[in-house]
Amino acid sequence: MRMADTSIDWTDKVWNPATGCTKVSEGCRNCYAERMAKRLAGRAGYPAEHPFAVTLHPDRLSQPFRWRKPQRIFVNSMSDLFHPDVPDEFIFRVWQTMAATPWHTYQVLTKRPERMAAVLNSYSVAPLPNVWAMTSIEDQATADLRI
Repeated sequence: MRMADTSIDWTDKVWNPATGCTKVSEGCRNCYAERMAKRLAGRAGYPAEHPFAVTLHPDRLSQPFRWRKPQRIFVNSMSDLFHPDVPDEFIFRVWQTMAATPWHTYQVLTKRPERMAAVLNSYSVAPLPNVWAMTSIEDQATADLRI
């Protein structure tokens, strides 16, 4: 399996222009991305010392342009695009890539929907028909809060 290919059954590819995160809720307790980052420490863009530190990968912004066949793409499967350490300007660059590749469907999942709304509103970003902006929830209390 190539790096962007995935065994996640509800998506075709993963695209990680940023990696790393910090726990924000009980839903982060058994984070698969953190476990995988530790396994990949020192390789594949994961720092050896702190493999799950938020790390930007601007070289990956052009990756979706190389996928000519329409794909369902899970954005930042190894991070949260709306983590406070991901600069607004970088998020906007990710959004520009998604806007410029309308043949793909992007799945953006966050545990920080309030930041998603704030950042997108601050850049006056129009909704993109090819972007599914979603929040993850682990129980009714977080559903009430995040939705």
